[in-house]
Amino acid sequence: MRKLRAVATKELKQVLRDPLSLLTLIGFPAFMLLLYGFALNFDVRHVGLAVQDLDHSRPSRDVISAFVNSTYFDVAATPGPAEDLTRLLERRVAKAVLVIPEGFASDLAAARGAQVQLLLDGSDSLTATTVLGYADAIVAESNVRVLGQAVTRAGQRLDVGIDFEPRVYYNPELRSVRFLVPGLVGLIMMLTGVLSTALSVVREKERGTIEQIRMAPLNGFELIAGKTLPYLGLSLVATAFILAMAWAIFGVEIRGSLLDLFAATLLYLLGALGFGLLISTLVNSQALAFQIGLLGSLLPALLLSGFVFQIRLMPVWLKAITYLVPARYYLVILRGIILKGASLAPYWDQMGYLALYVTAVLGLATVRMTRREG
Repeated sequence: MRKLRAVATKELKQVLRDPLSLLTLIGFPAFMLLLYGFALNFDVRHVGLAVQDLDHSRPSRDVISAFVNSTYFDVAATPGPAEDLTRLLERRVAKAVLVIPEGFASDLAAARGAQVQLLLDGSDSLTATTVLGYADAIVAESNVRVLGQAVTRAGQRLDVGIDFEPRVYYNPELRSVRFLVPGLVGLIMMLTGVLSTALSVVREKERGTIEQIRMAPLNGFELIAGKTLPYLGLSLVATAFILAMAWAIFGVEIRGSLLDLFAATLLYLLGALGFGLLISTLVNSQALAFQIGLLGSLLPALLLSGFVFQIRLMPVWLKAITYLVPARYYLVILRGIILKGASLAPYWDQMGYLALYVTAVLGLATVRMTRREG
């Protein structure tokens, strides 16, 4: 233990004396959380809507009000009868154009069935699909209201119908930031954990001080543990810091047990730090370590973890690769604890996969470093 403590103390002093290392471990995660937290947003609101109302009647104004009052649409233009509507979409004046033809009110009054048209910019398919869903819901609600008014005018009552009362758990406002911020925590901590240990060991190689450590009476485990523990402690502090920022800035509260969150994060960070150490045994320059660490941590955690893209929609061969990405398992646990208030009980399989990953990367790093010592 004295040997391990000596290596860990030496590593911690070196980190505290290096402003760049502290910035990488503490400042960089905070910066990335702010940047991606505000930049990544899947909520579609205040869509620019051009309205061509050729009827100018009370029913047509009611339809327009239904779109605007939903908060999903803002009137961006009111083109005249002869104006080219597609030009509005081409020039990005609006994302959608609502056309209410002449005779709309009279068709409703005569029970002939009135028509409206929605022209939609489909260049952004994700936004277009969401906007189309909003429009369908608004029109469906307007249809129910019109039908009720028609029945009332006929002196009848409409008692039969479906009373639809949706209830959304865990994220009632359906804010995408509540889904994205936990994913950002996993992404950021994987990146910083890998780069911190990879660059620290390779930096000693470049300076020649790594040879002094190898000459010390240390086995591979003591060297690996001594190199990992200081960064593990600092990474845990950084995780607590960015979770506090997520609560203060984005309103993302931790509903589950902090102890469960600590256990899962500890295991995840051990894997990230171990992967960084493994990289450091393979390369001899900080530039190459940075590139490999970036490619090996950021891209898989961003693309193959379920952070942004759903794994169930990926091809079979790509799904198989995602099983090698530790962020895939950590994000499931993290979102369960933070959003659902769940314990670790439903996630023992994810914890098991993380434990296997930690064992594999730390074992390989130890073997590689032991061979170099021999």
